[in-house]
Amino acid sequence: MKKNNVIQAFSVACCGVLVLGFCLNNSESLLSVSAESTKTAGITNVISVNVEKDSEAYATLLATASDVTATGSSESTGVYGYNNIGIAQVDGNLNVRAEASESGEIVGKLPNNGACEVISVANGWAQITSGEVEGYVSTDYLVTGEEAVSLAHELAAWVATVTGDGLRIRQEASTDAPIIINLSSGEKLEVEEDMGDWIKVSVDGEEGYVSADYVTVAEELEDAMTLEEITYGEGVSDVRVSLVNYALQFVGNPYVWGGTSLTHGCDCSGFVMSIYANYGIYLPHSSRAQAGYGTKISASEAQPGDLFFYGSGGISHVAIYIGNGQIVHASNKRTGIKISSAYYRNPVKVVSLLG
Repeated sequence: MKKNNVIQAFSVACCGVLVLGFCLNNSESLLSVSAESTKTAGITNVISVNVEKDSEAYATLLATASDVTATGSSESTGVYGYNNIGIAQVDGNLNVRAEASESGEIVGKLPNNGACEVISVANGWAQITSGEVEGYVSTDYLVTGEEAVSLAHELAAWVATVTGDGLRIRQEASTDAPIIINLSSGEKLEVEEDMGDWIKVSVDGEEGYVSADYVTVAEELEDAMTLEEITYGEGVSDVRVSLVNYALQFVGNPYVWGGTSLTHGCDCSGFVMSIYANYGIYLPHSSRAQAGYGTKISASEAQPGDLFFYGSGGISHVAIYIGNGQIVHASNKRTGIKISSAYYRNPVKVVSLLG
């Protein structure tokens, strides 16, 4: 009896990739995989056919392949934790908006080279999630597909994430060495060297050592930072509110040692100096020297716009308090200007320069 010419589809996992194949009921041959690829929505499908292009079999194959390309496959996921990765390519940072519109409220910032999960794309806007931020970004500044995957491998850096409060960073790789910094759970540190039992890390430009038992080390990409609405207490002056909102405009911009440019790069004291200069207060380009200005206060008295100083064996880092127990500061080359907990490490001095 003659068999109907019906296409059957099958799938097999090969080296972590879902490979599609098709066969005809009246043929023992399988359609083979070729090196030709089609890139759609960040998913590469590799298909070739051993049938005539004008055949019913070929038309059915193309329809089936199109469906798989559109929906993707769980076997072809997982680039540094992203299934459909997008990477920002922008001068400074990419605004994440609550709506797919340039007038939409800014809910976060995706720094240049920062990564996101692309949920959907329509009319020049991509719906994304990144870190704790969900919203929309312009596709004009977003790389996706194979280009994003390739770029991700170039950009990923080794990061140590603190797994418990009160992590001690020591001067040397020994429990007998002096403690130079205490950090809170969830803080991320630049890994300088993995020594096995100890990890050499960098925090705001200071190097130290942490026990490998209290951190998780992984290759990561930068993600978006939230811009949560700041709740000011009673009696906070307009100038303080204005200064903090001005400073937050530059979140995601780069860190450059010795720099003073809010857009092209600055270090911690350069950031503070430039922000305050906009309000007619001129400070030196040194965190240690800046600590000598204003009135010393306790951390509990701090209001938005006050300065928090950090360091070990002396002041070496400065940040601007923004309220709600948070600071904005030029942290390091990996993260640039960012928002952190004011107590991500112990402040050694707090000063007020504003009325």
